[in-house]
Amino acid sequence: MLEDFFQGYKGTALEMLKKFNVRVWGQAEIETKRGGFIGTILPRSENDDDTHIVLKIPTGYNIGIDTSTVINMKETGYKKANYKIPEKEFPYTEGLPKVKLIGTGGTIASRLDYRTGAVIPAFSPGELYGAVPELADICNLTTEKVFAVFSENMGPEQYKKLAIAIGKEIENGIDGIVIGHGTDTLHYTSAALTFMVQNSPIPIVLVGSQRSSDRPSSDAALNLMHATTAAGHGDIAEVMVCMYGPTSDEYGFLHRGTRVRKMHSSYRSTFRTIGDTPLATVTREGVKPIKSIYNPRRKDRNVKILPYFEEKVGMLYYYTNMNPDMIDSMVDNGYKGIIIIGTGLGHVNKPIYPAIERATKKGVAIYMTLQTLWGYVHMFVYDTGRDLMAKGIIPAENMLPETAYIKLGWALGQTNDLEKVREIMLTPINDEITPREPYNGYLVYQGGVPEVEDFIRKFRK
Repeated sequence: MLEDFFQGYKGTALEMLKKFNVRVWGQAEIETKRGGFIGTILPRSENDDDTHIVLKIPTGYNIGIDTSTVINMKETGYKKANYKIPEKEFPYTEGLPKVKLIGTGGTIASRLDYRTGAVIPAFSPGELYGAVPELADICNLTTEKVFAVFSENMGPEQYKKLAIAIGKEIENGIDGIVIGHGTDTLHYTSAALTFMVQNSPIPIVLVGSQRSSDRPSSDAALNLMHATTAAGHGDIAEVMVCMYGPTSDEYGFLHRGTRVRKMHSSYRSTFRTIGDTPLATVTREGVKPIKSIYNPRRKDRNVKILPYFEEKVGMLYYYTNMNPDMIDSMVDNGYKGIIIIGTGLGHVNKPIYPAIERATKKGVAIYMTLQTLWGYVHMFVYDTGRDLMAKGIIPAENMLPETAYIKLGWALGQTNDLEKVREIMLTPINDEITPREPYNGYLVYQGGVPEVEDFIRKFRK
């Protein structure tokens, strides 16, 4: 079979490469009407247009060259890239903690597919060691790939399977668990595991990355090092999310699994604790607690695994002019629980009142959360809130909407008794409901950030 030197190129772009005898993976000098560029010609996505040539420049980033601007091209070298990272057997070092890395897919374990231009789950957990050899200085790592999916494809079946797998690892004597997970729904999984894995004697750390491993600005390696440090050496035995703290690589945050949320589409420091402060900061040197109260590491193997979930639960983000058929359709389709994400202190418009009343009379559990994310549901302040409570809606205190959705699914997976569901929902398990928000917990301060705390202390004694 003849080698394809023009992978993915077609039309005008293909003609341009052939005209100047420049191949994919060739090092090229390109003269354009906008100036000169040097770099490596990359394959094109088969779904892309035919008027651009993709060039990886020396900084590591990719740019598109419009063929209509090209004056001249010259191939100065050729080296076909191999994006396969070899798997390496992880070395065993006496005295280091035993950490289990459970792979689920996502950007923490991914590479760029130049056929489609997409980031795809491609690294096996074993390949991660090949990519991040520093892990061997932190722990004795064993790995298992449970799933290979993007996080948007995670759901109740995966949550339950993960909880059971975690229980088995704890029983087998592991010192800490790291779960590689895509960032988009990481906070759903962290909430689910908080409810499904209770009283853990060891740290359970979910980790992802915002930028794939082949990018110069990737956060994958450092996040993995921080996560394994927290899992193997940290004293906080809870379900946590470990990601960048500041935008730099100074330290990572450990966030409680029920109070964390992805707050930016592309920042590496996207995960923030909402309504509280993070649990701790973490560097390769160790974990430094921010909160004084947490579940400490224990030597026993006692843990409660509660892998329950009712899938007929949904969320409705209230918007102005929402019509009652939104709720009616959920009731007609057999939904047992609804989380409403309301405005202000927990409000919706009057036209949907009859649908809410019909739903609650049919035994649908409906709980109110807030679009503001920060703050508490206070439905007794205005007539709207009091009317809604009279129709059966239950305020969910300061639970985050995603956490409330997960908890309601988990509660209904255990019982159809709505009073028992209410008791489960409103009884905090691990700070999904807190008695108050700390003064330094608001987003402006993001409590726990050392440099911000130092600043605050100058003005607040």
